Amino acid sequence: MATLYLAIGLSYLAIGTLLALLYVYVFRRRFSGQFWGAALVAIAGAFLGGLVDFLFRDIIERLSAINGVLNIFPPIIAASIVLSIFAALSERKDEYD
Repeated sequence: MATLYLAIGLSYLAIGTLLALLYVYVFRRRFSGQFWGAALVAIAGAFLGGLVDFLFRDIIERLSAINGVLNIFPPIIAASIVLSIFAALSERKDEYD
């Protein structure tokens, strides 16, 4: 059972890191803390999405699942939303500095 939780946690870590890489290096968004700030926020967002998936599993059960164990859409969506909010706040902070 611990192996399952470790695999899920590592998946959320990978999702958050990949989204941070995408936002920083592909979309060229600016963040407070550069890549590391974006990665921290994206990883927190991925875990938040995983929590939403856990709490509302019956509602989002119809979404695709990988091997019937891990639904990747809530962590991706939540990490993207949190990262977009953080990017907007970071750009706003840069205007006032």
